[in-house]
Amino acid sequence: MKKFRLATLIIMIVAMLCVMLAACDSTPANGGGGGTGDGGTTGDGGTTGDGGDDGAALKIVIVTSGSSVDDGSFNQNNFEGINDFIAENPRTTVVPVTSASIATSKEDVEAVVADYDVIVVPGFQFSSISEVALANPDKFFILVDSNPDEVDGQEVFDNIYAMTFKEQESGFFAGIAAAMETTTGKVAFVGGIAFPPVVNYQFGFDAGVKWANANLGTDAEIIELPAFAGEDVRGINVAGNYVQSFGDQAQGKVVAEALISEGVDILFVAAGGSGLGAFTAAKESTGVMVIGCDVDQFDDGVFAGGNVVLTSGLKNMRINVTRQLNAVKAGTFKGGNYLLGADTESTGFVSATGRHQLSAETLTAMNDALAKVKSGDIQPPGNFFEGNLG
Repeated sequence: MKKFRLATLIIMIVAMLCVMLAACDSTPANGGGGGTGDGGTTGDGGTTGDGGDDGAALKIVIVTSGSSVDDGSFNQNNFEGINDFIAENPRTTVVPVTSASIATSKEDVEAVVADYDVIVVPGFQFSSISEVALANPDKFFILVDSNPDEVDGQEVFDNIYAMTFKEQESGFFAGIAAAMETTTGKVAFVGGIAFPPVVNYQFGFDAGVKWANANLGTDAEIIELPAFAGEDVRGINVAGNYVQSFGDQAQGKVVAEALISEGVDILFVAAGGSGLGAFTAAKESTGVMVIGCDVDQFDDGVFAGGNVVLTSGLKNMRINVTRQLNAVKAGTFKGGNYLLGADTESTGFVSATGRHQLSAETLTAMNDALAKVKSGDIQPPGNFFEGNLG
């Protein structure tokens, strides 16, 4: 009888110890407190904001329209920002999706939103995602080049980080470069569609040329062909030279060739994929140079006879996309509408050795202008901003 009681007691003690050990080693049912609220994800056992040694395990989709993520310019710069994040967080994945049409941008986002944690949407045409974001409060949206559309008086959304840029600053630097480097005295702007960011580049470029003429002893003429004039989102004719597409290389070449036939020898091209057609036109001409846009396009300028890229006006989406993905990971993501410029290294121009063909005099003038823009002494005009050139 005593042996039976002793055996029973031992069994009870062992059982209690097993329960205690299991309790100490257990994790919550959702995989450790993960989820999208603090930058983690579910579906892989869950991750927290720091994601452990392998970083976060986010599921990201980038939806583009007009051209894909290999356009060598705008979309690609955003995609590279995602890839920079993935390099530090190898469990994160990204899927590129290309819209069939700019007109279906919102619908294309709606079609994929359920399957991802973070939705990156580069382009003014994605301003219509506001209702999608409201319907999916557990998703994070990174909207590039536009603020979201207003919904019932609401302009700021907790789960949309909307970044816009002072493209007119980079356009201003491009204008100075064109005015100082032209040999024919004729320069021109080539745009894709007259969306506000592109018009910002145009107006900044025009201002830079005129400022150089007034302050640096240049005498450059801006060539604009009425047949290619742009109309902005308000229906106002903004002139310039527009392809009317971000994905039509053939028409981009047509526009550039028309300008070259007018004596233009420097083109500032802000046309996405269409701009590659303008690059081709420059390569097939003699003495024509191109100023790239959004990213360093020096490699796109290479041809058998050398390189047609003078420099590139920059809009640093890459670093800002990476910053926001890190904020999602860390649980510090804060929705809002943010305007970024040279003071945060978000606009500028390519000056790295071997990546431009600017003279020392031009580079010095551009660096001086950059300092004045950063300090606010020069504020180039944009589509909705009159500016102040001091």
